[in-house]
Amino acid sequence: MATPKRYERIAFVASPGDEAQAALAQLTKLYGNHAADDADVVVALGGDGLMLQTLHAHMRTGKPIYGMHRGTVGFLMNEFTTHDLHTRLAAARESLINPLLMRATDVHGAVHLHHAINEVALFRQTNQAAHLRILIDEHERMPELIADGILVATPAGSTAYNLSAQGPILPINAALLALTPISAFRPRRGRGALLPNSAFVVIEVLEGEKRPVAAAADHDDVRDVRRVEVLSDKTISMRMLFDPGHSLEERILREQFGY
Repeated sequence: MATPKRYERIAFVASPGDEAQAALAQLTKLYGNHAADDADVVVALGGDGLMLQTLHAHMRTGKPIYGMHRGTVGFLMNEFTTHDLHTRLAAARESLINPLLMRATDVHGAVHLHHAINEVALFRQTNQAAHLRILIDEHERMPELIADGILVATPAGSTAYNLSAQGPILPINAALLALTPISAFRPRRGRGALLPNSAFVVIEVLEGEKRPVAAAADHDDVRDVRRVEVLSDKTISMRMLFDPGHSLEERILREQFGY
């Protein structure tokens, strides 16, 4: 008896690079290419940048996303092959990702809402270090952080910018967020904190006129912010698919041991 195909109709998306476009042509010839609205699964061909774009594009559809590495950085991608894709998809393991919701208020009082899959980050806009006040669940935890900035990272984003900023790697199933300073000046050994993913994080900008600060939720930027609120949006669950033995949990575990 033939193995049932959980994901019969596939929608392919690809980054503009030659490698990804060649893969798109190969796979379309073998499996067809359905419109995303009619597909059972979306297969992204490229690197982590394309995966983030695809997750953002389908954030509210509930469609599973399966990536194959045809780009530069491929931490969130499976290995590329054209062989027996339906079987690979049927055997894939699913990881659920909740994005962060950023609510940023700028100098004019305008409110900007954006979602982030990797992190919400605040950065100094000039050569002046940012002065920031940190509140967790409406309690002041740091009256003043002097730094280039600070970020709040999800487990999925903990191996991206967060890791470069010396933040901790989080297992994908951990109910945690990483709060990581960026090049902290005061306190000297301010290494941030691990927070429950139920935490309500507020970052207030001190001396904003003299020391302007920008905020970014993945690729969405807001300039001259005065207050940024961050929380995990449990109303949205994105479904990422990974080959057995190459799940996001396994990749994050390997990263913690440096390979």
